[in-house]
Amino acid sequence: MSSVSDLPTNVLIGAGCMTILLGSGLALAMMISKKNKNADESSPTAESSSKKAPIEELDMKKYPGGHLTIYYGSQTGTAESFARDLEREGEEHGFKVHVLDVEETEENVPEELLKESMRDAHGKNRAVFLMATYGEGEPTDNAVGFVRFLKSKLGTVGDGQSASSMSVEEKKGEDDAIDSSVLAGLEYAVFGLGNKQYEHFNAMGKFVDMALWKLGGERVTTLAVGDDDDDLEGDFENWKETKFWPAMKKKYVGDGLVSSSTTEGGNHMKLPECQYVVEYLKEQVPVDKVPLSDVHLSSKHYFTAVDCPVTLKKELRSSSDDGSTLHIEIDISKGGDEVKYQTADNLGIIPINSNNDVERLAKALNYDLGSYFRLKSAPGHEHKHSIIFPNPCTVYECLSRYCDLVGPPRRSELKLLAAYAKDPISKKALLRLASKEGKDEYKEKILDAKMGIVDIISNLCPSIEMPLEHFIEVCPRLQPRYYTISSSSTIHPESIHITVSVLRESRDDGSIFKGVCSNFLAELIESGKVRAFVRESTFRLPSDVSKPVIMIGPGTGIAPMRAMLQERSHQKHQQKLPVGKNVLYFGCKTRDLDFIYSDELNAFEKEGTLTQMQLAFSREQSEKVYVQHLLAKNSADTWKLIDEEGAYIYVCGGVKMGQDVSEALRKIIADQGSRSSVDAKTYLDRMASSGRYIQELWA
Repeated sequence: MSSVSDLPTNVLIGAGCMTILLGSGLALAMMISKKNKNADESSPTAESSSKKAPIEELDMKKYPGGHLTIYYGSQTGTAESFARDLEREGEEHGFKVHVLDVEETEENVPEELLKESMRDAHGKNRAVFLMATYGEGEPTDNAVGFVRFLKSKLGTVGDGQSASSMSVEEKKGEDDAIDSSVLAGLEYAVFGLGNKQYEHFNAMGKFVDMALWKLGGERVTTLAVGDDDDDLEGDFENWKETKFWPAMKKKYVGDGLVSSSTTEGGNHMKLPECQYVVEYLKEQVPVDKVPLSDVHLSSKHYFTAVDCPVTLKKELRSSSDDGSTLHIEIDISKGGDEVKYQTADNLGIIPINSNNDVERLAKALNYDLGSYFRLKSAPGHEHKHSIIFPNPCTVYECLSRYCDLVGPPRRSELKLLAAYAKDPISKKALLRLASKEGKDEYKEKILDAKMGIVDIISNLCPSIEMPLEHFIEVCPRLQPRYYTISSSSTIHPESIHITVSVLRESRDDGSIFKGVCSNFLAELIESGKVRAFVRESTFRLPSDVSKPVIMIGPGTGIAPMRAMLQERSHQKHQQKLPVGKNVLYFGCKTRDLDFIYSDELNAFEKEGTLTQMQLAFSREQSEKVYVQHLLAKNSADTWKLIDEEGAYIYVCGGVKMGQDVSEALRKIIADQGSRSSVDAKTYLDRMASSGRYIQELWA
């Protein structure tokens, strides 16, 4: 399973001070959320705090709109980058902007959102929430505590899906059990980041917008949502330019003029303000020891992941196939708690950029890869979570481990790069690509061409000159990639197996685009190390081992099914338990090319663990056949397993396949169970909420 890009986010605005919550979305969309510590169980009010932050005196000519706090809920960084966009624009619109991770509210949500030091003359706080939805309607990891607090005050339970279905137009006071004074004084806006490929589109944005309203907040603008399946950045830009900033200025700035501390003239563009300072060191020094509480919340894996050696790497496809899928085994015997796992959990791997990409970037920007440096907060930018990666370190380590050099930069990042281009033609080209009018050209020349920031700086716009601290600020962080573990923790307690599809695609110019993590793993020598950590999965076998299991996992979606079959085989043959039926649906191109793990699956069938194996070879006949077609063929048997025997269903693979499987199951329930389409959907939804229907999908 791969990692996903930032999921959609929602924005909330409150009067007085505005706070923005940003959530981001999946390049690869995962359907699991890590359970965070319970937050705000005592739910103290703002008045209960004994420590009062001093009220900051603002230059009202410069900031006539007052304070504006931006809260982001992000999984992979998109929401945070949107928050930084608003931060950069805040001053020109008359607002003093503060950006915070929504996880920072967990100790006391009301106290943070209604912070006295951020109130205006009328005692109001302004807040914008940029909220991403993760997977199938879940909060991002850093928003779990915040969402839990809102649900506790609303008296709702569950994972956010049922809450998100509540009407955002419900009137305050409809439910006498809800205290509508909890967030009274908050004036807010919400922007949600989502992906329409998923059923619960923008669930978290919708839920947060509704919850803040029900708890006493007042909207400054109506809920806005963005779609990562189309043009998430375009949706965000349109919202902030046509809805958000106009509403904010009308309500809080009025006709007042905003004084500017800088002047721009001619063709000069002001260099973006940088929140970091680089201190170059004369010699190697140890990495600074910092408490994890001072680490930027989205960077914690850089500090907590552990190095584990690769003990086996094996090609699973035929040599006649153009593609590559690898079986990789990793020794976790000395890894500690960070890599302890349960069957079919997820393994996060922090990749390393290729030497070629690192050297190209360093040459283009004239960086000395061997230099040691310490990264500090620039004056005025000090904050609690200021450490973004372990340092002091070399420039090489910074570029190879912590900077995303090959992912396509967003349009707003191209605009920032333009400020550093010395050649007027390059500057103009970057600004055109970053503009609304250049959206189609951006798609063609950056997204479709798979141009990363290293390609832009070293090839397309070689006149760019950037100090290292500015590059670190502009370049997105290199994110972990997630793989569903394909081994049983019972059978392999000291080893983790993963199944990796290696991404290599030809570009129009004849070069090859390589996926950063899969190629890092493919080129790693055995005994080489990967930096890894485990994340909890939603895949859990039924506690009653006698229940039947239906597994649907084409391609590398077979990974968790292999793990669960190992576990069920151990339960059946070693523990002598009454293990129920195991039915597998697997699909690939042909039996001879990419039927991965075929020997193992045949062995499971022969020993009696695998009751039935349904195989869809899509290229072996004129009409393509997929797993959902085989499922429909076996509708009567499938319905009996589900309704009479209480089967659990597990699905892993691409989003489109997951949608097709869900549709096939709804039709089976409707036809075989004599139900309407609405009742069939309700039946399947209840299976999902009770843990009997689990999907882990990626886009």
